[in-house]
Amino acid sequence: TTLLEEIKAQGVQIATVVLHVGLGTFRPVSCADIRQHQMHSEFYQVSAETASLLNRAREKGGRITAVGTTVVRTLETIYDKDRGYRAGQGETDCFLYPGYDFNAIDQLITNFHLPGSSLLMLVSAFLGVEKTRQAYQHAIKEKYRFFSYGDAMLIC
Repeated sequence: TTLLEEIKAQGVQIATVVLHVGLGTFRPVSCADIRQHQMHSEFYQVSAETASLLNRAREKGGRITAVGTTVVRTLETIYDKDRGYRAGQGETDCFLYPGYDFNAIDQLITNFHLPGSSLLMLVSAFLGVEKTRQAYQHAIKEKYRFFSYGDAMLIC
């Protein structure tokens, strides 16, 4: 919690969401056409307090930074262009890949994900395929650690 306390001391507000990550998140995408890939569904929950905090931040011109791809999937699921972030719970099978137009987040902090994963496709959708390729080439050259216990990046 020390890191979170330091972040809060900088004036950053922190909101939390729940997403029960399943093993399917890490399953490689094996379809020749990624649009045919079917994500498993996962339970999410967003409190009224979190939705309100996110909506106030947006109204004031603040940036929404998702920490983790599961947070992105949750926020993109609950965000409505006309009504903003909505509290609630349910199941999401949101699969984000290049060509997707993000609405709910402005920045992303995430790990370096494994090739062929839906997580890497989400990163490619947010950052762009070529910039993702360049970032990963740099990470390989510099021997960054990949997967869930490795190095991370901030994508703006």
